[in-house]
Amino acid sequence: MMTNILHSFLVVTYESVMCAIFMLPRYPIFNAAKKLFLTLNGAKIGKRVVFYPGVWIAPGRNLKIGDDVDLALGVLITTSGGVSIGDRALIGYRTQILSSNHVIPADHERIFGAGHDKKSVSIGSDVWVGCNCVILPGVSVGEGAVVAAGSVVTKDVKPFTIVGGVPARLIKNRE
Repeated sequence: MMTNILHSFLVVTYESVMCAIFMLPRYPIFNAAKKLFLTLNGAKIGKRVVFYPGVWIAPGRNLKIGDDVDLALGVLITTSGGVSIGDRALIGYRTQILSSNHVIPADHERIFGAGHDKKSVSIGSDVWVGCNCVILPGVSVGEGAVVAAGSVVTKDVKPFTIVGGVPARLIKNRE
């Protein structure tokens, strides 16, 4: 019981500190503070990463972000399954990158407490993920790909393609 109380306290404390830090504007000094916070929590963050206000990254470990990445307002990233974002990626407003999901138990058992299924997410270099997208666990988005606004990505995206929709499907190849 004491372990559960301590764990809950630490999670809420992390979330509170992270929320306060990530509500700061995207001035270079504050982006450096955000990078330091994530690095202290086990993340590897490249150079010149821009964190807009309201970014939510939890738990922070198992995260690798390349150079010159832009995380727009309200981006949410869960990192327990592992998340890698390549150089020069643009992640649009309110996009969610999820590396874990709830387990759906068999035989009508309770979902609450069934655990989590963790799978890594990889986003290549020079990728543009539009606003309000959802990238699900286990997905790879190839180099140079574009994910149209509002898309739900459930399967891998090939390099230099444009995908969109729910679920995301190939629209065309980039020329």
